[in-house]
Amino acid sequence: MRRILIVDDEPLIAMMMEDWLSELGFEPIGPVGSVASALQATTEHSIDGAILDVSLGAGGDGYEVARILRQRNIPFAFATGGEAEDMDSQFRNVAVLTKPFDFESVKAVLQSLFP
Repeated sequence: MRRILIVDDEPLIAMMMEDWLSELGFEPIGPVGSVASALQATTEHSIDGAILDVSLGAGGDGYEVARILRQRNIPFAFATGGEAEDMDSQFRNVAVLTKPFDFESVKAVLQSLFP
């Protein structure tokens, strides 16, 4: 079973993703709501992928976590309420879930991460 780290500072969205990941046959790790917690989770858990909120409020942004995951060759997708065009240019090729998203969108993104 693939383990997916959920990084989102909005509890309802994080819980919804946790449920959906379980339903899709993945093992959710987290959710965590800050960069520090996400980085700690990547060292404490073996993860196969991640869904990262871009904006974590006072907890930073998902880009720092994305850089670490990219170095480790761990696939990830972003979740954002913003526009895909506003993403950091070094991550323009990364899959994006635009909030509000639904079950089918999450499923499609996970299929793109793990074809």
